[in-house]
Amino acid sequence: MEREKTSLPAHRARLAAVLRAAKEVVSVDIASRTLGMERRAAAKLLSRWKQQGWLRRVGHGLYIPVPLDLADSEQVLADPWVLTPTLFNPCYIGGWTAAHHWELTEQLFNETLVFTARRLTQRRVVAQGTVFVLHRIKPKRLFGLKTLWRGSVKVSISDPPRTLIDMIAAPEVGGGIDHVADSLTAYFHTKKADRDLLIHYAEQFDNGVVFKRLGYLAETRLHDDKLAAACRSRLTQGYTRLDPTLAPKKLVTSWRLWLPLGTKQAAP
Repeated sequence: MEREKTSLPAHRARLAAVLRAAKEVVSVDIASRTLGMERRAAAKLLSRWKQQGWLRRVGHGLYIPVPLDLADSEQVLADPWVLTPTLFNPCYIGGWTAAHHWELTEQLFNETLVFTARRLTQRRVVAQGTVFVLHRIKPKRLFGLKTLWRGSVKVSISDPPRTLIDMIAAPEVGGGIDHVADSLTAYFHTKKADRDLLIHYAEQFDNGVVFKRLGYLAETRLHDDKLAAACRSRLTQGYTRLDPTLAPKKLVTSWRLWLPLGTKQAAP
């Protein structure tokens, strides 16, 4: 539907007030609070502005302003990351997306990986032409995060060592174990690599599988005896797969790991 060609000053003033208060993402609560009206009335007003072309819906009760020069475009948001706090909080950007941001990999994934403590009804959400892949996480694991300013919105992202811990714990969020190993190697080639912080995060994450996989990779890919020894001293009982998505072929008892066929063990 085309925008109204004429609008009362009061109507435009109310829209402008809501957009100033919202910054990036307009919600029913923001409109209700800004205009001093009940939520139901605010929801109807936002829906009407959407029909008039001033707003575009990105989620339940959530809208973004439509610039005049992009009114006919499917994607109107230059930086989809600004949607993550509103759509998924408490959350953070992580996995392969964070690995690329921190230059641990040159591989660019088409989907944006988001860790969220919200209950999930779907694992993939499409908003403004961006596919968000969601991974549920316990609230106690919301640590090791950095804040990025994207325009006027604060977005959380896992820092490099925390990104690696997440990918080691669940290799699928890192693009598979080989890509995780490559990212781990890249991290230890940086000046800011912190072995102690990596161990600290692994302990705080509180999942024994992390030390098994990290220790194995430290020994066979990094050839880092100190890191491998720190992991070995923290091994838990039981066996697990190096990559849960791959069929197990070989058991390495020293690390209590099942390896898939063709696992790389070359030097970095």
